[in-house]
Amino acid sequence: MTTRASLYAIRIKGRLGATALSAFPSMACQMMRAETELTGWLEDPYALFGVLAQIDGVGLELLEVRQVRASPRSRESGDER
Repeated sequence: MTTRASLYAIRIKGRLGATALSAFPSMACQMMRAETELTGWLEDPYALFGVLAQIDGVGLELLEVRQVRASPRSRESGDER
């Protein structure tokens, strides 16, 4: 059985600096008023748990994790909307 990658958005309390962001090189970030949102494709549940473990390991406060529904052709066509 093969697992397809899924797009996730992860909100973290606070605005992360360059050092903290370097722990998540495969994730894009968006700064908000008092939060940081990391967005990226994760290959399987183990990859998601790995990112969550990194967040916990550096002492960040997790606010939300959600799987983002992408258009069916986004990942395959290289169109990362």
